[in-house]
Amino acid sequence: MKKIFIGIIVSISFLFAGCNGESSPTYTQIDEKNTLIHREVLFGNPDKTRVQLSPDGSKISYLAPANGVLNVWVGSAVTPEAARPVTNDTERGIRFYGWAYTNDHIIYFQDKGGDEQWQVYSVDLSNGETRNLTPFEGISASIGAMSHKYPDDIVVAINNRNVSFHDIYRVNIKTGNMTLIQENNEFLGYYVDNDYNVRFAVKMTPDGGKEIFEPAGNGSWISFMKIGMEDERTTNILGFDRTGEVMYMADSRDRDTAALYALNLKTGEKTLLAEDPKSDLNWVWTYEIIGLYVPQILVHPTNKNVQAAAFNYERVHWQIIDPAIAHDLEYLEKVADGDFHIISRTLDDSAWIVDYSVDNGPKRYYYYNRNKSEARFLFTGFSRLDGRPLARMNPVVIESRDGLNLVSYCTLPLNSDSNNDGIPDKPLPMVLFVHGGPWIRDDWGYSSDHQWLANRGYAVLSVNFRGSTGFGKNFTNAGNLEWGRKMQDDLIDAVDWAVSKGIANPDKVAIMGGSYSGYATLAGMTFTPETFACGVDICGISNLTDWIESFPPYWGSVIDLMAIRVGDVRTEEGRKVLAERSPINYVDMIQRPLLIAQGANDARARQSESDKVVQAMQTKNLPVTYVLYPDEGHGFARPENRLSFYAVAEAFLSQHLGGRFEPVGDDFLGSSIIVPVGSEEIPGLEDAITGKG
Repeated sequence: MKKIFIGIIVSISFLFAGCNGESSPTYTQIDEKNTLIHREVLFGNPDKTRVQLSPDGSKISYLAPANGVLNVWVGSAVTPEAARPVTNDTERGIRFYGWAYTNDHIIYFQDKGGDEQWQVYSVDLSNGETRNLTPFEGISASIGAMSHKYPDDIVVAINNRNVSFHDIYRVNIKTGNMTLIQENNEFLGYYVDNDYNVRFAVKMTPDGGKEIFEPAGNGSWISFMKIGMEDERTTNILGFDRTGEVMYMADSRDRDTAALYALNLKTGEKTLLAEDPKSDLNWVWTYEIIGLYVPQILVHPTNKNVQAAAFNYERVHWQIIDPAIAHDLEYLEKVADGDFHIISRTLDDSAWIVDYSVDNGPKRYYYYNRNKSEARFLFTGFSRLDGRPLARMNPVVIESRDGLNLVSYCTLPLNSDSNNDGIPDKPLPMVLFVHGGPWIRDDWGYSSDHQWLANRGYAVLSVNFRGSTGFGKNFTNAGNLEWGRKMQDDLIDAVDWAVSKGIANPDKVAIMGGSYSGYATLAGMTFTPETFACGVDICGISNLTDWIESFPPYWGSVIDLMAIRVGDVRTEEGRKVLAERSPINYVDMIQRPLLIAQGANDARARQSESDKVVQAMQTKNLPVTYVLYPDEGHGFARPENRLSFYAVAEAFLSQHLGGRFEPVGDDFLGSSIIVPVGSEEIPGLEDAITGKG
């Protein structure tokens, strides 16, 4: 059940279930005075994360630091504490990995300095040898499929022949031998079944929609399905059952929210499996080896039938499709508090790895023996969070000025709300923390950013503004051509709501975020310059025209969709719209301090986007501090860089909002941070930079 999509692979994930229960390790708040939590506790590397079982269940793996850098560790499933590192990354750390069906190979992929030119690697556990399976320069490879039927082979997408399109190959993980499956000269991506057969291909259409094609023989293709722009984001093929005759789909056509369907490819019969009137079939970010953004459904490891599906309005809830797993979920929901996620399953389905997430504590991992219906606690992901004064995250629904419901999440500092009604005893300085994308969403759960800000004395508010996904296609499409307009209005409406409720001090509100939310930060500072006391822009987009024109070649087929959602860079009228919505053209409107952070190797929001804002502000003698990381891309992967950035941001926010802050201390050690402009704007920054050198 695999899908190859524009060089980024999307596949079926395992179960995430939202439940409450009893009996687990508890995490009491031992410090009622809400003492300062060190940044390293919140933003350093986890103890363990991305836990998986080998397909035969004999081994366990996870990511953990080795000499301060995240690497893959492998050990016996019986004694996970005896695991040892099997990779030797010494720079950015490994984030994406998984097991091959040989049970003796780990597959992972890695780029250099955040440039997103991904290479795929295989580690032979029998001899420790690491092999680069895609040894080509200037390409972006990804993994498209792994099947238990062919344990020695995987499917890889590579744009080494034509940078604009990804061909797909069958690659032997032991020898590196590659066999071409499909040469690609026109398609966005392909759908591959469990026998590595290409079943369908997809391309974008001029109206911003997409069209699905099936092979007709002799290299030709015939149209199978057309999906209009309004359903493009919420209608997708998810994969096939074991027979290959049933196709699973998320589908929003002829409805608002995306439901889960099974389509019989022989008879054409379409069966509704699960739906929710308020939310779409849930999609989540994952760091498994196959898939970055995947549907939250539970699929049997060998039968490939969908067993449960998740939906998420304020919190995740599950609908069971296959009664065979009902007793498992009933048991697991009683094991521990929080939302539980089935993140790994053995091939015989006798053992699962289950994690439990809460909003005010570390993630907890369990080994679940299905035959005994028994869950055994393994470890926490961040043991140093235990006993820290962590705050709760409260879901709230805010109404926009034109009547849309904005599902949002608010975190308050401990001891600021004496009657626990979600309103602090007095208005607080607040940070509006905006999600990126913008076509993703904010969720309930533990957030290091929320905890950091709340611990420093700020109320924190995250808003699913129009254009966010998960709340039906009408809500997502309401954001079309509304960058810097109604999408931004929703953020302002949320600030006004927080002020009216007595949550936020109107004179001390900051806006902060990265990628799209970096754009939203710049838009807030320029289009509504008196709303925010300051802004923190992380790898934000400042010039929409330049941004779209700088897309990597293999993003070229989405230009039609961008014309509908953001603006058409190919027409005079479209470029006018893009210019009107670009903060770079309104820098002289900025009235309040701005902190900008950027990775020099960013392939999505290039360094020039930040450089131009800084240069324009300098020309107009406006105060700005610019933090640059030569070894980072879209976001900060190295913990040393994360710590240095948050040290700067913390001092910046304290200066302008009045919250608490922790001195820089050693948090610049090992970081590549440079401050080309404005170090004098933040007290202590120049000394910290000098001390680092």
